[in-house]
Amino acid sequence: MRFKPTWIALALAFGLSHASAQTAFDQSGLVGPLEGPTIVSDPAQWPKSFHEAPSMAALVKAGKLPPVEQRVPAEPMVLKPLHSIGTYGGIWRRGFLGPGDRENGNRIRAGDKLLFWDKSGTEVAPSVAKGYELSADGRKTTLFLRKGMKWSDGVPFTADDFMFWYNDLATNKDLVPTPTPELIINGKTGRIVKVDDYTVAFEFDDPYFLFPRLLAGDTQIGGGQSRLQSDGRAFGPYAPAHYLKRLLPKYTPVETLNAEAKAAGFDNWVQHFQFKSDWSLNKEVPSLAAWIVTSPVNTQTWAMERNPYFYAVDTAGNQLPYIEKVQLTLAENPEVINLRAIAGEYDFMERFIDLAKLPVFLENAERGGYKMHLDPAFNGSDSMLFFNLAYKGDAEIRKWFQNPDFRRALAIGIDRGQLNEAFWLGLGVVGTPIPADIIPESPGPEYRLKWATLDVKKANAMLDAVGLSKKDAEGFRLRTDNGQRLRIQIDVAQTLIPTWPQQAEMIIQQWKAIGIAADAKLFERSLFYTRVRTDENQMTIFSNGGTEALFLYTTAVLPVDASSAQGGAGHAKWWASGGSQGMKPEDPSLLQGYDLLRKAGSATEAERNKLAQEIWKLAVDNVWSIGLVGLSPTYMGTRAVSNKLQNVPARVCTSQHCRTPWSAHPEQWYFKP
Repeated sequence: MRFKPTWIALALAFGLSHASAQTAFDQSGLVGPLEGPTIVSDPAQWPKSFHEAPSMAALVKAGKLPPVEQRVPAEPMVLKPLHSIGTYGGIWRRGFLGPGDRENGNRIRAGDKLLFWDKSGTEVAPSVAKGYELSADGRKTTLFLRKGMKWSDGVPFTADDFMFWYNDLATNKDLVPTPTPELIINGKTGRIVKVDDYTVAFEFDDPYFLFPRLLAGDTQIGGGQSRLQSDGRAFGPYAPAHYLKRLLPKYTPVETLNAEAKAAGFDNWVQHFQFKSDWSLNKEVPSLAAWIVTSPVNTQTWAMERNPYFYAVDTAGNQLPYIEKVQLTLAENPEVINLRAIAGEYDFMERFIDLAKLPVFLENAERGGYKMHLDPAFNGSDSMLFFNLAYKGDAEIRKWFQNPDFRRALAIGIDRGQLNEAFWLGLGVVGTPIPADIIPESPGPEYRLKWATLDVKKANAMLDAVGLSKKDAEGFRLRTDNGQRLRIQIDVAQTLIPTWPQQAEMIIQQWKAIGIAADAKLFERSLFYTRVRTDENQMTIFSNGGTEALFLYTTAVLPVDASSAQGGAGHAKWWASGGSQGMKPEDPSLLQGYDLLRKAGSATEAERNKLAQEIWKLAVDNVWSIGLVGLSPTYMGTRAVSNKLQNVPARVCTSQHCRTPWSAHPEQWYFKP
């Protein structure tokens, strides 16, 4: 059965005779309260004895593992499950799209982050580290590790793993040519200092009140276990020194390392090291995550199984996770994932789920044995168009991208209402990328529709005024350098929102009314990001998920990371290197935004909120990117959950920094016996 993507269809699906959009949304029963398990911080309430999964007990009996008491840290993370103590066993079934979809598994393994977030995504919470302390002057953040914690191979996890990352990886120019941006404040690079085996300090010359939140955020420094990217980024800030150290020329002759690399099929030791550090490809690299890889991402079935040394237990002393294995099955495209989810073949799936198919999901829920949940996000654009402000591939295109009035004209040449009805079931809010009004960083409701309301007449006049008045016989505007048709390419990633290609095509059709020709080209996710990180892309369509917490995830606002579609190679490298690499922005408003961002690191929370508001005002007024529709469950907020799966929250924080689905703490999920 095909459903027309309107609120009438949604209301009928909910069993309502007729209702306004908001009423249907409120009465759906699909949006629950934010909830989650509780971290028990008082040692007096911790369990006095421990228990383990039957599979682990069998390995202990066979002499292949030490007893659980020796595997759990002396200072574990104790979780009070959301609803009930669970039972062991089962396989969490899920889908993925191939090696380019590594982020899918990365989010399942987010338990390896040093710090995380509470259920609302607003307060920093313990994770790998049991806590932190920020000095009164903001110049030092001290992390307190869990005594007795071990890697998945049983080797102790200590401050030495941080010092190895800092001294041997992050500052190794062969591996990381561009500095980790979050370790720099006001142009000065900070230091990591070992206080003792279980205490690490991050020291800076200037106040850096923001730093603890960056450790918890979706940043390079907050990435958890280090993995070396081919683009030269080192996520961190720790790595298994005992496993990786010998793979560096500092400890082993480079001739030996290169010979080993070639024998393994790599050109040199750097490529070999990148592979060895990558948990998604190398199943031998030790881990701190709840599940460790047993079959790599470049196979038909990406599989993980429980980490026998995972650091968390429940209040009854049961070592977590409850679920034995995670199995991600390869799908050809997002449409296949949606069809499998509708058929009940997944146990928890929010990634790639199409909100426009919600009526079909609801119709098949009983048959498929699942429930649907909607988790509205606070970010302003589930879909938005990014201008690559560092694009150099075509001087004519670059000239227009640097012109704010050109960007503004394209923004008001889009009918967002049509997009909302076609792809959001009318659930979304049209407008700029700013976060929800309740977020303290939001610049205010007056910026929601600035340069975001359809006005074809004004857009045409603006394009004429900037110098694009000449058109061909079909009404498309002509380039000023050679008289040919001006044509823009929109790169589309095969990723989280399956309707991005169709959204791009609709925008292209709408732009015909203002004489702008464009094409949409679909790329596999890895190739999409390769183009982004080399500034080959002109425009892209993607999400600004996470920007409601601007200073935790600024990539979708300002290009501060190689993965930024607004200038990953040029401007992001310029920012991260303090101007010694990359390309300085030409747009004065962008430079002003960077200056405000630089000040924010040393600012207190109240001051940071004001600075964020100013950055948002600049972003909206100068249209660094074009917001479309947001504040909805579209971006990983539409999830199908098996009726057998327990302790799943009614609503979770859906945001980049909350690492959906880890915000639901899957280590405490379990299947009904």
